[in-house]
Amino acid sequence: MAAAPHVGGLADVVFDHAETDPHRVALGRKGPDGQWRDVTAGVFRDEVLALARGLIAHGVRFGDRVALMSRTRYEWTLFDFALWAVGAQSVPVYPTSSAEQVLWMLRDAEVVAVLVEHEDHAMTVGSVIDRLPRLERLWQLDAGAVADLVAAGAGVDDETVHRHRRAVTPDSVATVIYTSGTTGRPKGCVLTHAAFMFESDAMAGRWDAVFRAGPGEEAATLLFLPLAHVFGRMVEVAAVRSRVKLGHQPELSASALMPDLRTFRPTFILAVPHVFEKILGAARRTAETEGRLGAFDKALDVAVAYARAREDKAFGAGPGPSAGLRMRHQLFDQVVYRKVRDAMGGRVRHAMSGGSGLDRRLGLFFAGAGVSVFEGYGLTETTAAATANPPDRTRYGTVGQPVPGTSVHIARDGEVWVHGPHLFSGYLGDPEATRAVLRDGWLATGDLGSLDRDGYLTITGRKKEILVTSGGKSVAPNGLEERVRAHPLVSQCIVVGDDRPYIAALVTVDQEAVDHWLSMRGRAPLGPVESVRDPDLEAEVRRAVVAANTAVSQAESIRTFRILAHRFTEERGLLTPSLKLKRKAIEAAYEAEVNALYH
Repeated sequence: MAAAPHVGGLADVVFDHAETDPHRVALGRKGPDGQWRDVTAGVFRDEVLALARGLIAHGVRFGDRVALMSRTRYEWTLFDFALWAVGAQSVPVYPTSSAEQVLWMLRDAEVVAVLVEHEDHAMTVGSVIDRLPRLERLWQLDAGAVADLVAAGAGVDDETVHRHRRAVTPDSVATVIYTSGTTGRPKGCVLTHAAFMFESDAMAGRWDAVFRAGPGEEAATLLFLPLAHVFGRMVEVAAVRSRVKLGHQPELSASALMPDLRTFRPTFILAVPHVFEKILGAARRTAETEGRLGAFDKALDVAVAYARAREDKAFGAGPGPSAGLRMRHQLFDQVVYRKVRDAMGGRVRHAMSGGSGLDRRLGLFFAGAGVSVFEGYGLTETTAAATANPPDRTRYGTVGQPVPGTSVHIARDGEVWVHGPHLFSGYLGDPEATRAVLRDGWLATGDLGSLDRDGYLTITGRKKEILVTSGGKSVAPNGLEERVRAHPLVSQCIVVGDDRPYIAALVTVDQEAVDHWLSMRGRAPLGPVESVRDPDLEAEVRRAVVAANTAVSQAESIRTFRILAHRFTEERGLLTPSLKLKRKAIEAAYEAEVNALYH
């Protein structure tokens, strides 16, 4: 079990690894030509040191806060470790943040400098800079920020950096990460070096099978989650600390991500459920185009049955896959499952999922196809994962057991409470909000859940998101929404009905999937507005709603729904940067459509 560290900070491992094994490939960096180039531990150490000297030359001091506003890329990780080497604190800012959001975070955190990716970000910061009296520096990556800082630091000796680094202790603040603000103004979560070191080491220790490659392979992961989110930051830290080759991909879209998965060839990935849904959806559409949909759906059922039988055996509830099931599974492995793995680079055997609930059947399919997906649960306040499914006894449909060193308790009202060394230190400058959630060392998460007899946690919803109909029925929307989204044509679903006579839903569709579905039926593509009125598409979505309703009582079921012409997006203020629904914003934006569901 990982222990809370007693000395040092996050940057130390960069220098330790370079000292012991300078030629080991530590990172992969994609060049302008699209080719991946290896970065050794020694080279990365030298780059971190040179950038740290430049930060000192530009006046960044121990304890200063510096904001990073960029997509996921190599330079973010370089800046993170350089800032930690001088004892500074990084403040991630989502690159899609509005000027008002940027103003709030930079002013609240009292940042002294900002790193942005490109001119658009610089203009966003520039539009509010007159209201940021503490801000002294603005660096722009695509305008040569790294080279300029390195040049500025040429006159600073290495020992100056090392003096700063040696002054960092585990309880020093590493970063202030702002919550996504689904229910109000973002709050700055203060996270220490100790919290990240404990969390990453606990994950790497318990999930050693994930962080270690097979014989003759190097462990590698491609990070495409936003580094402004705590999940992405934990992956960054864990990869560097665990000697896992780390690559970066700035785009979460399938068209950008899939080619890089094939060329970088990670051994494991960490993603949100949306990514796994996209991979399965793309594989299914390809099979239908090739006239093999029937075979693909049979392969899907076999994979689910095979994984379920193995799950039953792991928990002593069955003998495992039968001989016939093993034979069918072996056949489909060659013609179906291998293609799914090849789409992810061919070497992926493990994955971790977080951010929102992973459909049980989806998890079973990937496990049956040879990629074990370990679902976990955590918050910014818990420095990412508080629970996760163990590799030897995965229970699909749950978020697993507490991470080693962590305790989970279910309060009387069903709220999940968490205790452990990875908890945040509090909300920046907001002791009242901190006291509201930290109680005698326990974090009241605001999530509702249950623990089974084996200690596996199932999340059932958010306390603030529970709907209460006018008839007094309490309904947790998350499970219903996930089941509707399981249909290949559905992209998003939001359940409504608070203080209304019954439950209803707003649904958006996956336009790419709809276009494919129409083409397979000999029909021309439909525009978004035409799709809303199409009776055949409505019938398909109704099937998804009916299927979701089979899992709940009549009072909790979706009575009616409406298909919307456009998806909920972050740009429209309807999603958080981690793709969570902003329920109040959506209901306000679609007030007329919601009202029409009840007339």
